[in-house]
Amino acid sequence: MRKLPLAAALTALLLGTTAIAADKDAHPADHPDAALTQPRSSETTGSVAVEGRRIDYKAVAGTLVLHEHGDKADEPTVSMFYAAYFKQGADPARRPITFIYNGGPGSATVWLHMGAFGPRRVVTSDDHHTPAAPYRLVNNDYSLLDASDLVFIDAPGAGFSRLIADETDKGKREEQMKARKKAVFGVDGDGHAFAQFITQFLSRYGRWNSPKYLFGESYGTTRSAVLANILQNDDSVDLNGVILLSQILSFDTSIDGPELNPGVDLPYALALPTFAATAYYHHKLPQQPAALEPFLREVEQYALGDYANALMQGSRLDDARKRAVAEKLHQFTGLPVDYLVKADLRVTGGMFEHELQADGDLTTGRLDSRFSGPSLDPLSKDSQYDPQSSAISSAYVAAFNDYVRRQLKFGNGLQYRLFADIDHWDFAHKAPGSHGEALQQSVNVMPDLATAMKTNPDLKVFLNGGYYDLATPYFAADYEMHHLPIPASLQKNISYAWYPSGHMVYAHEQSLKALHDNVARFIEQTDNVK
Repeated sequence: MRKLPLAAALTALLLGTTAIAADKDAHPADHPDAALTQPRSSETTGSVAVEGRRIDYKAVAGTLVLHEHGDKADEPTVSMFYAAYFKQGADPARRPITFIYNGGPGSATVWLHMGAFGPRRVVTSDDHHTPAAPYRLVNNDYSLLDASDLVFIDAPGAGFSRLIADETDKGKREEQMKARKKAVFGVDGDGHAFAQFITQFLSRYGRWNSPKYLFGESYGTTRSAVLANILQNDDSVDLNGVILLSQILSFDTSIDGPELNPGVDLPYALALPTFAATAYYHHKLPQQPAALEPFLREVEQYALGDYANALMQGSRLDDARKRAVAEKLHQFTGLPVDYLVKADLRVTGGMFEHELQADGDLTTGRLDSRFSGPSLDPLSKDSQYDPQSSAISSAYVAAFNDYVRRQLKFGNGLQYRLFADIDHWDFAHKAPGSHGEALQQSVNVMPDLATAMKTNPDLKVFLNGGYYDLATPYFAADYEMHHLPIPASLQKNISYAWYPSGHMVYAHEQSLKALHDNVARFIEQTDNVK
């Protein structure tokens, strides 16, 4: 394995990076937010080899400033950071552009930038803990720059993005910052912030006539549904495509905490195929199937059939039938029959992660259930941490902090925040057709995506997910798509791809290649460039 100095030298050789514009990060001492009120940028150049094909590009790391709507339209509210890559010599009117973001909510976009589609990729171990620094940063053979220009966006308050308070009085400043947080830290405020950023970006870089795509991961898929509807129906921006990775549109399908929402049994049924895939991977099944995917088709059929029916019976389910279902679940998950009976056939994500490998005092990963780690408390009911997150986060953080300063020439003297400082996220959502009222219920943005598809019937949607994702199980995403309130004729606009990986599909290199090839093909087929 190469050490970091060699990787850094290789970076300079492959990217040929030179600073064109100086970074303007310095903050005046008397007003810490003053520098945030003006857009800043640093331009560099480089090249990347994508599956053997060299692509020269211009990189811009910078910020755009969002402003208040209405009477305070001139008041700056958020400085949003982005890293954009433009292919050199391409016609902007024919060159696709893809806006990319992670989820959280309130996450920086370091993961998709350094793990999936940026020109440089950090190397992490496939299904176990990545050793500590130095980390390897390599040419990304699967950067999406061969198919599209790329704009990686940090959510308000995350990464180098900052909320802006221009009051100098301490008390007034605190109140203003609270108002800023309330305005953007929520489903609708976040969606409008990203919409304002994207329309500003299109104007600043002359990309209004480019084919346009959204790419969101995890909560970023929730955002994409809201954002697609805002762009389409508020800003008259027709999108060519929406690409969803590790989707969650209806939070009533989540396997995280369904016990707090009794009477809604859907999450247990929709998570069962991922439980089965995980047990298959760790060889915990009573009888190991010959292949994963045929096995999953069998589990999916049972999940929506006999298992869902049994759950719907509630207390009406007799003991003999409950035992029979538990024995079937044992065949699919490897969990003990008595445990399943005691759990009333309802196993949450945290329970499964703790129990599957309890015989070895191991906790199974949530974001990627191929990972395992020592259980913090072998006697607890639920998992208490995520081994996959612990295994790779340090590599991403270190690699990006070094890369953005050394290669993109941005961020000296600034802290890169993985997550925004969110006290409260407002999940109330004004769904299309809700007559202006924010619905006080579990978030469900399926109507937003459906409205965007109906008002732009040429809009194509591409859903991607990993079989080993316990954060947003793939079958729950599949279920959501087949229950969108759209005409049957629009279902043909949705395509699907599943991978033998977890929530961060790209953390598995073979899946990253497949993801790249699939997304590049999707863009090529939908960009309307003749």
